[in-house]
Amino acid sequence: MSAKAGEKAEQTGDFRCAHCHRTTHVTKGHTIPRCPHCGHATFDTRRNEP
Repeated sequence: MSAKAGEKAEQTGDFRCAHCHRTTHVTKGHTIPRCPHCGHATFDTRRNEP
């Protein structure tokens, strides 16, 4: 499942950037940011599900 910057995270987890493949941790209910490493706006997976 992909997620895009600006959406609210439905679950807490680490979102993997579709461009640089680095992860960004986002807490449930918070807005997903652009990748802080490369600026890309799409994340293709969420890992470390609680």
